[in-house]
Amino acid sequence: MRRRRTVLGLAALALATLTVPAEARTLPGQVPGVSPPQGRQAVAVGYGGAVSSVDVDATQAGIEVLRRGGNAVDAAVAATATLGVTEPYVAAIGGGGFFTYYDARTHKVSTIDGRETGPARMTENTFIDPKTGKPLPFDEAVTSGLSVGVPGTLATWDKALRAFGTRRLGTVLQPAIRVAEHGFTVDQEFYDQTALNADRFKDIVPTRELFLPGGKPPAVGSTFRNPDLAGTYRQIARRGLGWFYGGALGAEIARTVRTPPVDPKATRNVRPGVMRTSDLADYHALNRAPTHVNYRGLDVYGMAPPSSGGSTVGEALNIMKNVRFGDPVQALHTYLEASRLAYADRNAYVGDPAYVDVPLKTLLSDGFARSRACLIKPDEAAKSPVPPGDLESHGCAAPQGKAQDLPYEGPQTTHLVTADRWGNVVSYTLTIEQFGGSAITVPHRGFLLNNEMTDFDFTSSTPAGYPDPNLPAAGKRPRSSMAPTIVLRNGRPYLAVGSPGGSTIITTVLQILMNRVDLGMTLPQAVAAPRATQRNTPQTFAEQEFIDRYGAALKAKGHDLALFPGPPAGVIGAAAGLEFLGGGRLQAVAEPVRRHGGSAMVVSPRP
Repeated sequence: MRRRRTVLGLAALALATLTVPAEARTLPGQVPGVSPPQGRQAVAVGYGGAVSSVDVDATQAGIEVLRRGGNAVDAAVAATATLGVTEPYVAAIGGGGFFTYYDARTHKVSTIDGRETGPARMTENTFIDPKTGKPLPFDEAVTSGLSVGVPGTLATWDKALRAFGTRRLGTVLQPAIRVAEHGFTVDQEFYDQTALNADRFKDIVPTRELFLPGGKPPAVGSTFRNPDLAGTYRQIARRGLGWFYGGALGAEIARTVRTPPVDPKATRNVRPGVMRTSDLADYHALNRAPTHVNYRGLDVYGMAPPSSGGSTVGEALNIMKNVRFGDPVQALHTYLEASRLAYADRNAYVGDPAYVDVPLKTLLSDGFARSRACLIKPDEAAKSPVPPGDLESHGCAAPQGKAQDLPYEGPQTTHLVTADRWGNVVSYTLTIEQFGGSAITVPHRGFLLNNEMTDFDFTSSTPAGYPDPNLPAAGKRPRSSMAPTIVLRNGRPYLAVGSPGGSTIITTVLQILMNRVDLGMTLPQAVAAPRATQRNTPQTFAEQEFIDRYGAALKAKGHDLALFPGPPAGVIGAAAGLEFLGGGRLQAVAEPVRRHGGSAMVVSPRP
């Protein structure tokens, strides 16, 4: 929800570097001594640090932390906490995510897995209706306690700050507390997202009271306040992490999941979940080694399983470097075919490594990539779904076995990047899954709970002979496509990028990297360029501008292009990125148009 954005339509590449005109205004939560927002802009170049996100308030919160001496991690937590206020249907503390960090002192990339986990009483049959023996309808599973996983966002913030930050959690929560108390101006997007969920929200009493004041979505131009969330953040600042994970708030969360606060008059069947306070007490955000591949001399780092982002982006890049691109159409053809193959392997092999043996080393090996790349025909697209590759073979024989369909994964997520004056970098993606998550708000606490457990496969979706790596289980983390990515050049930070978009996150990040590295675009051009996504599906979905520009040439190679169905329709992703330009200069880049545009800022335009 970006306030006061203007819808401009997809930008042409020639216009991609233009900055959206600034709009001076004072934050509703503004206090003396805190600078007002620099304004809404898609590109900012300067010194001392940078932040890019989907929201001007969140970006401003991160910039203020940097200006007061905080580092990139401090700024990232301050910005995401503010997103919890202004983007409550995506970025609540009732969700989870993946945090990627480059440390300028050690020159190492680290990652934190803050993915939600299945409660201890979750089983492989959680989403099977006991009366019919069939999977629950997806809509019914989403709006239920069954869909709620143990949240990981707050644990991620705490772990990141303790390991890499310079400020206490209570300190970096202050900008978000101010915005929650004083409110922000409702725009059309916030209204539309609320209206989209109104039928669900009205059946859950605390959700209706918070997000449907007077029984309807808040009007565009009105001020939306969330004093309950301000109070929750204050209590977290004072009481610490234990209050949430196993303490009094944890008990409230578990009770809400087990007994959803449904209006007695509602006819909706909101199934109870199985979460207990002990599930929250047992939760830990985990340190994981990042994925790593070398592409065109650049070191590309991403998130390891249970996210499939790093492995699938990495595998596709490895495949692409084995194919001669030629002109841009040939490059796009190769990108789509590499994505098709990498997604087949993702669906067959990637899951929570604590529960399944993920062949990550093989998936990211040059030998396996060569065995997949040789299946790409320069003038003929493959027919999806294609089967996964043979892990034991490094030859160029066509893979054996039956293909599988693409499992569902909700597209509603958010991403931000931060960098500081010392050269530390954060690329962070977080979510509560659907817009509005499970639709269940914890009474009097001001935040929604996730529906991440619906990222599990309800029943096996893999071909015969391939055990499904993504079935539900107690304590298990569902597979994700979140792909917070950091790229180094000669051991120093060069790019950071990521995006929301469910399973299209991977292709969005991959296409931006190809645009920047292979096609000679600037980063603003690479972000603004029209997108297409091939996820081992019969059709390649794309934005209208992509179809207009490349459809005929790609159709001649056998690609079946169709308009991306969304949501939102015709729009793929909402990326945020940054680039180190040399000489201490940073370029922060947000979407100029998609989802009403994002917000990029730097600490100072001058050294």
